[in-house]
Amino acid sequence: MRKIMLAAAAMLTISSAAFAQSTVIVTDPAPTASVVLPGEVRTYVMEQQTPSVVYDGDITVGATLPDTVEVHTVPNIDGYGYTVINERRVIVEPKTHRVIQVLE
Repeated sequence: MRKIMLAAAAMLTISSAAFAQSTVIVTDPAPTASVVLPGEVRTYVMEQQTPSVVYDGDITVGATLPDTVEVHTVPNIDGYGYTVINERRVIVEPKTHRVIQVLE
């Protein structure tokens, strides 16, 4: 009986080591277009009369805008800024200028 218990324990140890080797840990998830904004952020940004700037690059979620693009803050809500590029309103992370969402 003892041999069977030792064999079972050895098999569990081996299988858990094999499982651990196939585990993938994602530390920075890929950006998606399905970010859910707080309603007040979207409302505020859509109501602002901010002039549009011309930009030649791609405006996609996860892209980082150059520092030359002025990002406006959303009052009383940390972590959200916005700008208007090529007539499109863009929600931006203020510190990094990373595009969070493009509003249509």
